[in-house]
This record gives sequence, structure tokens and C-alpha cells, in this order.
Amino acid sequence: MTPRIAYGQVAPGAMAAMRGLDGYVAEQGIDPTLLDLIKTRASEINGCAYCVDMHTKLARARGETEQRLYALPVWRETPFYDARERAALAWAESVTLVARGPVPDDVYEEARRHFTEGELIGLTMALVAINGWNRLAVSFRTEPGTYQPRVPVHEAASHA
Repeated sequence: MTPRIAYGQVAPGAMAAMRGLDGYVAEQGIDPTLLDLIKTRASEINGCAYCVDMHTKLARARGETEQRLYALPVWRETPFYDARERAALAWAESVTLVARGPVPDDVYEEARRHFTEGELIGLTMALVAINGWNRLAVSFRTEPGTYQPRVPVHEAASHA
């Protein structure tokens, strides 16, 4: 697959805007490993190989296990995730698939049991961001496998 447009070079202002959103999310105090799980799951749903590659690398660098990363597509069928992570993953799927219908009340209610209003907004903004990054990478065929973290792991939460 041949890349189409080097959007980071062609539209640096767009990249700055996207990084600004990533920066906002990073300031919300949500566990970066949890963010990597929801970003990976949304990227799987969207078929974004570049972002799956990126966020699994970041998650592994933060200590996430291979088993949990491999099981993300079937997270409901495994015992590998706690109740908070399950609520975040259900929220991630519902927000990512919003074109199929509104986020169900039961998904919202479960998310609210585990996250404050501010945290839920932070998670949602993380999903807004990753869904945007997915659309850029898929549309313009960003080559998967090329991402390498360039900053210390604790600072590697955004798309650099």
C-alpha cells in the first residue's frame, strides 16, 4: 500500500490542532495505559493499522501485557480487564460506533459508575482525537510499523 499524502508536512496547522487536543487529554490525569487500551480498541474498530501499531507499542512500553493487548477485540469474553477498564472499553466502542446509533444508556451509566464527569469528558475527547487520527492515517495510508516512540514513555501519550 502506497502512502497518499504526507499530511504532517502538507498541513502542519492541522497537526498542531490535533496535537493540541492530545495535549488537553494528557492533562486530564487519566491513566495513560487505559488511554492506550481505548485508543487501540477504537483503532482496531476503524481498521487503522498505523494507530494500532503505535498504541500497542506505547502500551507495551508502559508495562501492558501481550495477553491483554491481543485480547482487546474480544475483551468481553476474557477475565483480563477490571470493571473500570471494561466500562472504558464499552464507552470507547459506543463512541467510536456512534454512526450505528446513540451511546446506550446502560453504557453511559456503567461509565459514570467508574469515572467522574470530567474523566468521562477526558475519555471522550481521547476518542474524538483517536478517531480523527484514524481517519487521517487510513485515508492517506500512513505506513504501519514506522512509528517509534521518540520521548520518554511517561510523556509519549500523544502522536508525535
